[in-house]
Amino acid sequence: MIKYKIYNLIEMFETNTYLVWDTESLDAILIDPAAPSENLKSDIINLNLNLIHIFNTHGHGDHIGGNEYFHQAFNCPIGIHNFDAEMLLNSTMNLSDFMYSPIISPAASLLLKDFYDFSLGENKVEMFHTPGHTKGGIVIYIKPYLFSGDTIFNLSVGRTDLPGGNSKELIESIRKKVFSLPDDTIILPGHGPASTIAKEKKENPFV
Repeated sequence: MIKYKIYNLIEMFETNTYLVWDTESLDAILIDPAAPSENLKSDIINLNLNLIHIFNTHGHGDHIGGNEYFHQAFNCPIGIHNFDAEMLLNSTMNLSDFMYSPIISPAASLLLKDFYDFSLGENKVEMFHTPGHTKGGIVIYIKPYLFSGDTIFNLSVGRTDLPGGNSKELIESIRKKVFSLPDDTIILPGHGPASTIAKEKKENPFV
């Protein structure tokens, strides 16, 4: 069985950071650690979780600011799509130069590709490449949850006017990858409230 907790670690951007774990094995992953957090670190320790991976759905500064903190605290690898990997190491490319303070993350040791998968306990974790918000954007599917990063939001989609963005690619990513999942899939986005595939198919004005 999968459980998750949501953390809002940067009030300015309201980025959703997700701690996800298997209740049997207690293996866990951290998705988009936006900033260092003693509270989140304490939860990992107090729940007796084995943090095995940090995943970034894309390389923007508001999704990677806690990489170094949690990487050092738990000695676990960082994964990101190959096309966004360089953004971790360059504060201009990850746009943090223009946000609040420059962010440089440790390099990724796991370069993700389309349809990459592994097991979290007995649960299958699947990564789908969904370019459009950035060239290396991904979504992470752990039935019944889709951690969608900035690909799709509740009744909205990720912006495409930043470097690496492409509106045509984003819509294609959503229609071909995201909307191929079951209608009852719960979408847990990088910002804002949850949704479902069924709701977004029916009501999202952008797709």
